[in-house]
Amino acid sequence: MVPKLIVGLGNPGSRYQWTRHNAGFMVLDRLSHTSAIPVSRKSFSALCGEGVWHDSRILLLKPQTFMNLSGRSVAEAARFHKLSPRDIIVLHDDLDIPFGRVKIKIGGGHGGHNGLRSLILELGSGEFTRIRIGIGRPACGEVVDYVLHPFDSTELDALPAILDGGIDMLAVLLSDGQKRAMNEFNNRNFLDPPGN
Repeated sequence: MVPKLIVGLGNPGSRYQWTRHNAGFMVLDRLSHTSAIPVSRKSFSALCGEGVWHDSRILLLKPQTFMNLSGRSVAEAARFHKLSPRDIIVLHDDLDIPFGRVKIKIGGGHGGHNGLRSLILELGSGEFTRIRIGIGRPACGEVVDYVLHPFDSTELDALPAILDGGIDMLAVLLSDGQKRAMNEFNNRNFLDPPGN
């Protein structure tokens, strides 16, 4: 069984823990808890874990290189496990998606996201799957300040539903494929009450 390499993008350290740019780390941590797969082994300049979840072998990776160099860690892990970009699922924040939404995208460019830029450079391809966690754009001010600023208290209250939505999306992606996951989740707003 060819494993799926699931990568959460973010910046290491307590200073960045609850920042918007660490949304990928947050989903990966939630997945680690849900799947009972610890992400604690140090390898590939990252924290790693592996196990079986929804009948799929998964490798979990949290690069500890800081966002702009994430690709080095991911490429090293991919080479070691003999994986192609199509075997990689990347969890990351996305300014172009409103807060409360999570979308799947297959392939594409980096859209100004430095973590994705690094991955595409190091892998030589953008043909990996992205789970894009919406953080929205700032009403005013610099984007850099916005993404490196913690979620506000209202957003933090809503985060569990969004993170769980990302996990549900991943489960369907692994079990039933990309098309089913896209159809089921790409238009969903996780801020809506269940059943809406």
